[in-house]
Amino acid sequence: MNKIHYFYDPMCGWCYGATTLISALNNFAAENNWQVVMHPGGMIGRRPMENGFRQHILSADEHIASLTEAEFGENYRARVASSQPLILDSMLPTQAILAAKTCGKDEFTMLKAIQSAHYQQGLDVSEEATLQQIAKDLGIADSDWQNAMQDAAAQLRYELQHSHQQMSQLGVQGFPTLIMETDKGLQRLPHSQFYGKPADWQNYLNKLSD
Repeated sequence: MNKIHYFYDPMCGWCYGATTLISALNNFAAENNWQVVMHPGGMIGRRPMENGFRQHILSADEHIASLTEAEFGENYRARVASSQPLILDSMLPTQAILAAKTCGKDEFTMLKAIQSAHYQQGLDVSEEATLQQIAKDLGIADSDWQNAMQDAAAQLRYELQHSHQQMSQLGVQGFPTLIMETDKGLQRLPHSQFYGKPADWQNYLNKLSD
């Protein structure tokens, strides 16, 4: 089976900006019996953001929005710009994505829900209660969620180690990165050329199956 390897991080603004492209990629994969394999990056260990880095985030978000047409919500921007504590954490949201998969939900669906909560609604996705509510909105019962999160906590380290090994082998240095695997070998997909150009991206994907 042909595969697309998606190296991502839930706290990566460029991954949020690429959501439209990744959604189209997932649809393409489903229609052509390809597999999208998601590899979490563990970009940010849980920590508070200093004021200087907050300004960097806001500036980077403006650049991402201008290129990708992704929308960063007012609540999100206000939260980043405020004087209130801002905790960012890649680990717990990644654990939640693994837990959602255990509960039979698509990993990318959970990632999009987390990105929407963070980048649009300005919710604190470094808190378990926020992630549990997102899971509930996707139809996952609280009891199932708690068990899945416990299992995912043990799985998280292995998943990150495996991702980092593959990143090292493939020369992946940032997120998002897309690598196609077929019987012809490996090929990096130039997704960044198609930011803000969803029709051109769809045409590019269609040619991959020729």
